Amino acid sequence: MNPALFLIILIAVTVIISFKGFEDSYFFSKYQFHIGSIRKGEHIRMITSGFLHADIAHLAFNMLSLYFFAPVVYGELGNYSFLLIYFASLIFGSMLTLYLHKNDYYYSAIGASGAVTGIIYSAILLDPNLQIFLFFIPIPIPAYLFGIGYLLYSIYGMKAKNDNIGHTAHFGGAIGGYLFTILVHHQILLENTFMVVALTIPIVIMAVMAKQGKL
Repeated sequence: MNPALFLIILIAVTVIISFKGFEDSYFFSKYQFHIGSIRKGEHIRMITSGFLHADIAHLAFNMLSLYFFAPVVYGELGNYSFLLIYFASLIFGSMLTLYLHKNDYYYSAIGASGAVTGIIYSAILLDPNLQIFLFFIPIPIPAYLFGIGYLLYSIYGMKAKNDNIGHTAHFGGAIGGYLFTILVHHQILLENTFMVVALTIPIVIMAVMAKQGKL
């Protein structure tokens, strides 16, 4: 299948399911990430929640981010490795969220952010020279600085717990994208050693803080 078409289908499915969730509160509640329901055995929510969004702005941000970063990943690794990394990142985001919030039975979340963050991390690993534009910065910045900064901000968000953003899923997604990119393209360990090491920094910080009970 044409890679661009492959991506458009994934985005279209996410948009269709998200709009269904906007219009049908029962559907939304049935498939969102919810700790109590997952612990009762509804594990499908760990995947389906990645196709639901809070509103159009949330959906648009995730899908636009996916649209811009995905070509780097499937261009280097192919459609099926891209899909593997996408869903591995989604699942890792859900697993980390479940682990860190396992005793909060009312905790809920939705969105493709974990999967998209994994794709962003994968793209940075595959193209260390990748640059991005942020609307409030008039010049391009190295994507790896954005990736590291974004995850450090996610650590702050996980600790502060002062908003409704699923920072834990972002972090789990980044870990999934990082690990599975190396798994399917292990030459990157030699080709982009600096980037492989640099992107572990926020992951190690998060792991240490989690072990110390600071998250």
